[in-house]
Amino acid sequence: MSRVLIFGAGGVGSIYAYILLQGGASVTAVCRSNYETVKRDGFTINSAIWGEGIKILPGVVRTVEEAANTDWDYVVLCSKAMPGASPSTAQVIRPVVGTGTTVVLCQNGIHIEDEYRRVFPGNAIVSAVVYLPVTQIAAGLIKHGNLEILEHGNLEILEVGTYPSDAPAEHKDATVRFAELFRKGKGTIDVFDDIQSRRWNKLIVNGTWNPLCALSRSMDIDLLSASENASEMVFKVKMEIVSIAQAHGYKEIQESNARFLMDRVKGRRPDNGVYPSMVADAVEMRPMEVEAIVGGALKAARERGVGTPFLDLIYVLIKALDNSNRRKRAQT
Repeated sequence: MSRVLIFGAGGVGSIYAYILLQGGASVTAVCRSNYETVKRDGFTINSAIWGEGIKILPGVVRTVEEAANTDWDYVVLCSKAMPGASPSTAQVIRPVVGTGTTVVLCQNGIHIEDEYRRVFPGNAIVSAVVYLPVTQIAAGLIKHGNLEILEHGNLEILEVGTYPSDAPAEHKDATVRFAELFRKGKGTIDVFDDIQSRRWNKLIVNGTWNPLCALSRSMDIDLLSASENASEMVFKVKMEIVSIAQAHGYKEIQESNARFLMDRVKGRRPDNGVYPSMVADAVEMRPMEVEAIVGGALKAARERGVGTPFLDLIYVLIKALDNSNRRKRAQT
């Protein structure tokens, strides 16, 4: 039986706990704000594809240190990516990463893997791109998807690959074994030789809607309809991300990718827009994934001399908002 520790047991972490439990793994979740509820009652999942009122009871610990006496096969990170934080998430999870542990990064952003490679140079690192519309609406209570999203595509896809792409064969094998475990739990997962192409494709979404909606406190569809030039501006931001990806050799990331992802939002009903995750973080004055999503893109742009006037401005504004919120939260 595979032993899995999930770090970041919110919406994404709870769904992956469910899938991996279904796949036959022994799963423990590191819970923080929801610890008391999940320890007592487990998670309750209401899913548009799996049904209502699903109860799961994984093992529960409050801290990483409480889980340090187990040899974990996989440590699955479903927390926000915060490059540059001190201590780094890699340092926080060090007590539970043994010589044979595979670290799975179910996190947004670009260039987020480097800090894990530095801390765990000999471990298999699986970089994962998450497509999972899920929210923890109360402690331990999970809402996964809705029927309209289901009509337009899959509600649950995980794309994975090793970091780096030329990792040793045993790291490739570890990635395949994780995918097999995930599929046993009826999860949808695809393995890629170079996952960074898929990260760039996801960044076309995250690098636009997340900061712009957070700054405007808007749902995506409301942002588009707010002014006559909103759609053109959002698309230009997406194309800056396409240009950065292409400059790094990912020629398959093209205007058609940006156009498809733009049209998918335009096709929504006005009453069924989406608040990207960064909006809730901004409203609740929680730390936002500014560096992982926007800062990482700009770093990659500078490496290849790509001009990014829209992303430059977005970064200045969302970074200022994040810093302001952190100061206010520290004062409360």
